Amino acid sequence: MSTQSSPAPAAARCRVVVLISGSGTNLQAFLDDAASGACEYTVEAVISNKADAYGLTRARNAGVATEVLSHRDFSDREHFDQAMVKRIDSYQPDLVILAGFMRILTPDFVRHYSGHLLNIHPSLLPKYQGLHTHQRALDAGDSEHGATVHFVTEELDGGPPVLQAAVPIEAGDTAETLAQRVQVQEHKMYPLVARWFAQGRLTMDGDRVLLDGELLPRSGKRLD
Repeated sequence: MSTQSSPAPAAARCRVVVLISGSGTNLQAFLDDAASGACEYTVEAVISNKADAYGLTRARNAGVATEVLSHRDFSDREHFDQAMVKRIDSYQPDLVILAGFMRILTPDFVRHYSGHLLNIHPSLLPKYQGLHTHQRALDAGDSEHGATVHFVTEELDGGPPVLQAAVPIEAGDTAETLAQRVQVQEHKMYPLVARWFAQGRLTMDGDRVLLDGELLPRSGKRLD
């Protein structure tokens, strides 16, 4: 028998499940990042509450498992979320990512994945929680706008921020042109945060976020 020691097994990659409702442009950023082989996570499944979500096609093209669970098949939000938890947990995820999942989550769902549930919001939180963020930034006469990746808590768009990216608001901007420039930043920042989590560098501690053991500012880190 050989006396040489066997090589150490490769570290298990972080298992990610992504929830979507629409076209899945942020999902595509994760699929591309995972396909590069340079990150520490794998996208195990993509689950949508809408069967016609184009993001499902993106996932299938990448060879990723897909599932559809329509909220319309359930009598209330609680039963839908309970069914979602069962579907998600069947993939044994380490991280659940909301990528345009247009559902308000129940407290039980959020608590089940506390510290393991991320969202991206198209504003520099705490500004403009909720909808129509680009137009609201324009109407307010802001000089900059952007997006925030944050951990999800029971407060809608109120979880502790991890990373923010800002874009200048330019003369003549519309909500559509501003949204396009913000989305470019979203596609950079969201996979980066997933990498941090997969590397064990990122954790949620109560209402604060730690990166490499250091508390981040209340507004999160700014993308360089």
